[in-house]
Amino acid sequence: MLEITNYIHSDFKPFDKNESILYVKDFFADLTFSHFPVTEEGVYIGCIAADDVITFDNPKAIADYRYTLEGFFARTNMIWLDVLEIFAQNNTNLLPVLDEHNKYVGYYELNDIVQFFAETPFLREQGGIIIISRHIKDYSMSQIAQIVESNNGRILGIFVSEMTTESVQVTIKISLGSMNEIIQTFRRYNYEIISEHQEDTYLNNLKERSDYLDKYLNI
Repeated sequence: MLEITNYIHSDFKPFDKNESILYVKDFFADLTFSHFPVTEEGVYIGCIAADDVITFDNPKAIADYRYTLEGFFARTNMIWLDVLEIFAQNNTNLLPVLDEHNKYVGYYELNDIVQFFAETPFLREQGGIIIISRHIKDYSMSQIAQIVESNNGRILGIFVSEMTTESVQVTIKISLGSMNEIIQTFRRYNYEIISEHQEDTYLNNLKERSDYLDKYLNI
């Protein structure tokens, strides 16, 4: 089993807080990192952003702009989904990694974590995707799973893909089972089907009736 920690990089050493801004600018000019870690006596103190560095004075050091450092990081014991969340929350393509003793270990790159996601059954295995919606007070993950499994479906992945104060949207990837029967069961439990499906007999019947009515009215 592939572990996410296999993706920790240490190709480039973190910046020391006394590093010159000119050096940092040259570093970012040669690479595509949005951020890079900064340490003080070997201890991680934050990330410096490439977009911020552009506005800094060359003769100065990182320490002169310490107030701009961003303090996000991941732990070595985090699961990949938590790591991906930190990437998204901080709009970064590089994430420093610390161990349980706050020692700097290396960094993750976003492309690697996305690739790790691509290797999960949710993306790798064949199956159908259903997107459903319901009032936020009425939806139930256990009920959603029960609906799928009661129709002999197998869930490969399920997550909340959109949420407002009124409703929640859930994306489900399913292998096996009859998609049409699963879709119709969701409707009976008052879930709205957001995704479109060729197997959806309810919508197909509505379309056939609409086409027939149009044809009749045009006679």
